[in-house]
Amino acid sequence: IDVCTHNVVVVQYRDEGYLVLDGLLSPEECDALRDRMSEITEQMDVPEHCRTQFSTDHDEQLKKQGNADYFITSGDKIRFFFEKGVFDDKGEFIVPKEHSLNKIGHALHAYEPLFKAVTHSPKVQVMTEPSCKQMRPQFTFVYMEVRSLPELWRGELQMVRTPKGTFPLTDFIGREKIHDDKLFIPVPVKKGGAVLIHGEVVHRSAANTSDASRHVYTFHIMESQNTIWSPENWLQPTEELPFPSLYT
Repeated sequence: IDVCTHNVVVVQYRDEGYLVLDGLLSPEECDALRDRMSEITEQMDVPEHCRTQFSTDHDEQLKKQGNADYFITSGDKIRFFFEKGVFDDKGEFIVPKEHSLNKIGHALHAYEPLFKAVTHSPKVQVMTEPSCKQMRPQFTFVYMEVRSLPELWRGELQMVRTPKGTFPLTDFIGREKIHDDKLFIPVPVKKGGAVLIHGEVVHRSAANTSDASRHVYTFHIMESQNTIWSPENWLQPTEELPFPSLYT
Protein backbone atom coordinates (compact mmCIF):
# COMPACT_ATOMS: atom_id res chain seq x y z
CA ILE A 1 0.00 0.00 0.00
CA ASP A 2 1.45 3.40 -0.95
CA VAL A 3 1.68 6.39 1.39
CA CYS A 4 -1.25 8.27 -0.18
CA THR A 5 -3.57 5.28 0.02
CA HIS A 6 -2.44 4.59 3.58
CA ASN A 7 -3.27 8.15 4.63
CA VAL A 8 -6.72 7.94 3.02
CA VAL A 9 -7.69 4.70 4.75
CA VAL A 10 -6.39 5.93 8.11
CA VAL A 11 -8.52 9.07 7.83
CA GLN A 12 -11.58 7.02 6.83
CA TYR A 13 -11.12 4.67 9.78
CA ARG A 14 -10.73 7.55 12.23
CA ASP A 15 -13.74 9.44 10.82
CA GLU A 16 -16.20 6.56 10.38
CA GLY A 17 -14.90 3.97 12.82
CA TYR A 18 -14.66 1.14 10.31
CA LEU A 19 -12.81 0.19 7.14
CA VAL A 20 -13.51 -2.44 4.46
CA LEU A 21 -10.39 -4.29 3.33
CA ASP A 22 -10.91 -6.24 0.12
CA GLY A 23 -8.82 -9.33 -0.54
CA LEU A 24 -7.25 -9.70 2.90
CA LEU A 25 -7.46 -13.47 2.45
CA SER A 26 -7.07 -15.38 -0.79
CA PRO A 27 -9.91 -17.62 -2.06
CA GLU A 28 -7.72 -20.62 -1.21
CA GLU A 29 -7.28 -19.45 2.39
CA CYS A 30 -11.03 -18.97 2.73
CA ASP A 31 -11.76 -22.43 1.35
CA ALA A 32 -9.23 -24.02 3.72
CA LEU A 33 -10.84 -22.34 6.75
CA ARG A 34 -14.31 -23.39 5.60
CA ASP A 35 -13.23 -26.99 5.00
CA ARG A 36 -11.66 -27.20 8.45
CA MET A 37 -14.78 -25.77 10.06
CA SER A 38 -16.89 -28.38 8.28
CA GLU A 39 -14.70 -31.08 9.82
CA ILE A 40 -15.03 -29.56 13.29
CA THR A 41 -18.81 -29.31 12.93
CA GLU A 42 -19.17 -32.87 11.69
CA GLN A 43 -17.11 -34.21 14.60
CA MET A 44 -18.71 -32.13 17.37
CA ASP A 45 -20.21 -34.07 20.25
CA VAL A 46 -22.12 -31.69 22.49
CA PRO A 47 -23.66 -32.91 25.78
CA GLU A 48 -27.39 -32.25 25.99
CA HIS A 49 -27.07 -29.92 28.99
CA CYS A 50 -24.56 -27.81 27.01
CA ARG A 51 -26.78 -27.21 23.99
CA THR A 52 -26.97 -23.50 24.66
CA GLN A 53 -28.64 -21.11 22.24
CA PHE A 54 -26.58 -17.97 21.62
CA SER A 55 -28.32 -14.60 21.53
CA THR A 56 -27.29 -10.95 21.22
CA ASP A 57 -30.52 -9.83 22.92
CA HIS A 58 -29.67 -7.87 26.08
CA ASP A 59 -31.96 -9.72 28.50
CA GLU A 60 -31.08 -13.12 27.09
CA GLN A 61 -27.38 -12.29 27.40
CA LEU A 62 -27.80 -11.61 31.10
CA LYS A 63 -29.85 -14.75 31.61
CA LYS A 64 -27.78 -17.17 29.52
CA GLN A 65 -24.28 -15.72 29.24
CA GLY A 66 -24.27 -14.51 32.83
CA ASN A 67 -25.32 -17.84 34.31
CA ALA A 68 -24.50 -20.59 31.82
CA ASP A 69 -21.25 -22.22 32.89
CA TYR A 70 -20.81 -23.68 29.42
CA PHE A 71 -20.50 -20.16 27.99
CA ILE A 72 -18.64 -18.50 30.86
CA THR A 73 -15.86 -21.12 30.87
CA SER A 74 -15.44 -21.20 27.08
CA GLY A 75 -12.74 -18.54 26.81
CA ASP A 76 -9.90 -21.07 26.62
CA LYS A 77 -11.88 -23.80 24.84
CA ILE A 78 -13.62 -24.55 21.55
CA ARG A 79 -17.35 -24.85 22.21
CA PHE A 80 -20.57 -24.71 20.21
CA PHE A 81 -23.46 -22.24 20.45
CA PHE A 82 -26.67 -22.81 18.54
CA GLU A 83 -29.43 -20.93 16.79
CA LYS A 84 -32.97 -21.03 18.13
CA GLY A 85 -35.25 -23.81 16.99
CA VAL A 86 -32.59 -26.34 15.99
CA PHE A 87 -33.44 -28.91 18.70
CA ASP A 88 -36.64 -30.80 19.43
CA ASP A 89 -38.06 -31.13 22.95
CA LYS A 90 -35.68 -34.05 23.56
CA GLY A 91 -32.59 -32.05 22.64
CA GLU A 92 -32.08 -33.78 19.30
CA PHE A 93 -31.10 -31.91 16.13
CA ILE A 94 -34.01 -31.17 13.79
CA VAL A 95 -31.79 -29.44 11.20
CA PRO A 96 -28.44 -30.51 9.70
CA LYS A 97 -25.56 -29.88 12.09
CA GLU A 98 -23.90 -27.45 9.70
CA HIS A 99 -27.04 -25.27 9.74
CA SER A 100 -27.56 -25.39 13.52
CA LEU A 101 -24.71 -23.22 14.73
CA ASN A 102 -24.74 -19.55 15.61
CA LYS A 103 -21.04 -19.52 16.42
CA ILE A 104 -18.10 -21.55 17.69
CA GLY A 105 -15.97 -19.97 20.40
CA HIS A 106 -13.84 -18.79 21.85
CA ALA A 107 -10.34 -20.25 21.32
CA LEU A 108 -10.12 -21.19 17.65
CA HIS A 109 -7.24 -18.71 17.36
CA ALA A 110 -5.28 -20.71 19.94
CA TYR A 111 -5.94 -24.36 19.14
CA GLU A 112 -6.71 -24.54 15.42
CA PRO A 113 -3.54 -24.00 13.32
CA LEU A 114 -5.30 -22.55 10.26
CA PHE A 115 -7.23 -19.99 12.30
CA LYS A 116 -4.17 -19.19 14.40
CA ALA A 117 -2.14 -18.55 11.24
CA VAL A 118 -4.73 -16.08 9.94
CA THR A 119 -5.10 -14.30 13.29
CA HIS A 120 -1.36 -13.75 13.70
CA SER A 121 -0.51 -13.30 10.03
CA PRO A 122 1.68 -10.39 8.86
CA LYS A 123 -1.33 -9.09 6.92
CA VAL A 124 -3.15 -8.56 10.21
CA GLN A 125 -0.13 -7.36 12.17
CA VAL A 126 0.60 -4.50 9.78
CA MET A 127 -2.86 -3.06 10.44
CA THR A 128 -1.94 -2.25 14.05
CA GLU A 129 0.78 -0.10 15.52
CA PRO A 130 3.98 -1.99 16.41
CA SER A 131 3.35 -2.21 20.16
CA CYS A 132 2.25 -5.09 22.34
CA LYS A 133 -1.28 -6.07 21.30
CA GLN A 134 -3.38 -8.94 22.60
CA MET A 135 -6.55 -10.64 21.44
CA ARG A 136 -9.72 -9.54 23.25
CA PRO A 137 -13.50 -10.06 23.20
CA GLN A 138 -16.07 -7.48 22.11
CA PHE A 139 -16.35 -4.28 24.15
CA THR A 140 -20.12 -4.79 24.45
CA PHE A 141 -19.61 -7.54 27.04
CA VAL A 142 -16.37 -6.44 28.72
CA TYR A 143 -14.74 -3.43 30.35
CA MET A 144 -11.22 -2.04 30.35
CA GLU A 145 -9.89 1.43 31.05
CA VAL A 146 -8.14 1.97 27.70
CA ARG A 147 -10.37 1.33 24.66
CA SER A 148 -8.95 2.00 21.23
CA LEU A 149 -8.25 -0.94 18.96
CA PRO A 150 -10.36 -2.68 16.36
CA GLU A 151 -12.42 -5.77 15.82
CA LEU A 152 -11.96 -7.76 12.62
CA TRP A 153 -15.18 -9.04 11.09
CA ARG A 154 -15.64 -10.95 7.86
CA GLY A 155 -19.17 -11.18 6.46
CA GLU A 156 -22.35 -9.16 5.86
CA LEU A 157 -23.14 -6.42 8.38
CA GLN A 158 -24.47 -2.90 8.85
CA MET A 159 -23.06 0.23 10.49
CA VAL A 160 -24.67 3.32 11.95
CA ARG A 161 -23.95 6.23 9.58
CA THR A 162 -23.19 9.42 11.54
CA PRO A 163 -21.55 12.81 10.93
CA LYS A 164 -17.82 12.78 10.24
CA GLY A 165 -15.76 11.76 13.25
CA THR A 166 -18.75 11.36 15.59
CA PHE A 167 -19.54 7.65 15.35
CA PRO A 168 -21.79 6.45 18.23
CA LEU A 169 -20.30 4.51 21.08
CA THR A 170 -21.69 1.36 22.65
CA ASP A 171 -22.38 1.31 26.37
CA PHE A 172 -20.18 -0.72 28.69
CA ILE A 173 -22.54 -0.84 31.65
CA GLY A 174 -26.33 -0.88 31.64
CA ARG A 175 -28.91 -1.53 28.96
CA GLU A 176 -28.05 -1.21 25.27
CA LYS A 177 -29.16 1.96 23.53
CA ILE A 178 -31.79 1.46 20.82
CA HIS A 179 -30.76 2.98 17.48
CA ASP A 180 -33.12 4.00 14.70
CA ASP A 181 -33.04 1.46 11.85
CA LYS A 182 -32.71 4.38 9.41
CA LEU A 183 -29.24 5.13 10.80
CA PHE A 184 -27.85 1.78 9.66
CA ILE A 185 -26.23 1.43 6.26
CA PRO A 186 -25.23 -1.86 4.58
CA VAL A 187 -21.52 -2.66 4.38
CA PRO A 188 -21.15 -5.54 1.88
CA VAL A 189 -17.98 -7.61 2.02
CA LYS A 190 -16.71 -9.93 -0.70
CA LYS A 191 -15.17 -13.35 -0.11
CA GLY A 192 -11.73 -12.87 1.42
CA GLY A 193 -12.48 -9.31 2.47
CA ALA A 194 -12.48 -8.01 6.02
CA VAL A 195 -14.02 -5.18 7.99
CA LEU A 196 -11.86 -3.39 10.52
CA ILE A 197 -14.26 -2.11 13.21
CA HIS A 198 -13.44 0.22 16.07
CA GLY A 199 -14.51 -1.54 19.26
CA GLU A 200 -17.00 1.17 20.24
CA VAL A 201 -18.80 1.49 16.89
CA VAL A 202 -22.41 0.30 16.82
CA HIS A 203 -22.78 -2.51 14.29
CA ARG A 204 -25.10 -5.42 13.68
CA SER A 205 -25.67 -8.38 11.40
CA ALA A 206 -29.30 -9.09 10.56
CA ALA A 207 -30.85 -12.55 10.37
CA ASN A 208 -29.73 -14.61 7.39
CA THR A 209 -32.86 -15.48 5.40
CA SER A 210 -31.05 -16.91 2.38
CA ASP A 211 -30.44 -20.57 1.57
CA ALA A 212 -26.67 -20.21 2.09
CA SER A 213 -24.86 -20.06 5.41
CA ARG A 214 -23.01 -16.86 6.26
CA HIS A 215 -19.49 -17.93 7.20
CA VAL A 216 -17.55 -15.38 9.23
CA TYR A 217 -14.35 -15.52 11.27
CA THR A 218 -14.30 -12.78 13.91
CA PHE A 219 -11.52 -11.90 16.32
CA HIS A 220 -10.74 -8.93 18.51
CA ILE A 221 -7.66 -6.92 19.43
CA MET A 222 -6.89 -4.87 22.53
CA GLU A 223 -4.03 -2.65 23.64
CA SER A 224 -2.15 -4.34 26.47
CA GLN A 225 0.11 -1.44 27.43
CA ASN A 226 -1.26 0.86 30.14
CA THR A 227 -4.50 -1.12 30.14
CA ILE A 228 -6.39 -2.62 33.07
CA TRP A 229 -8.46 -5.69 32.25
CA SER A 230 -11.41 -5.70 34.64
CA PRO A 231 -11.75 -8.83 36.83
CA GLU A 232 -15.52 -8.46 36.36
CA ASN A 233 -15.37 -9.31 32.64
CA TRP A 234 -16.98 -12.63 31.80
CA LEU A 235 -13.90 -13.71 29.81
CA GLN A 236 -10.63 -13.94 31.70
CA PRO A 237 -7.16 -15.17 30.73
CA THR A 238 -6.28 -18.51 32.29
CA GLU A 239 -3.07 -20.31 33.15
CA GLU A 240 -3.77 -22.66 30.25
CA LEU A 241 -4.45 -19.80 27.82
CA PRO A 242 -3.29 -16.26 28.64
CA PHE A 243 -4.31 -13.61 26.10
CA PRO A 244 -1.70 -14.10 23.35
CA SER A 245 0.34 -11.30 21.83
CA LEU A 246 -0.70 -10.48 18.27
CA TYR A 247 2.97 -10.59 17.30
CA THR A 248 3.52 -14.15 18.52
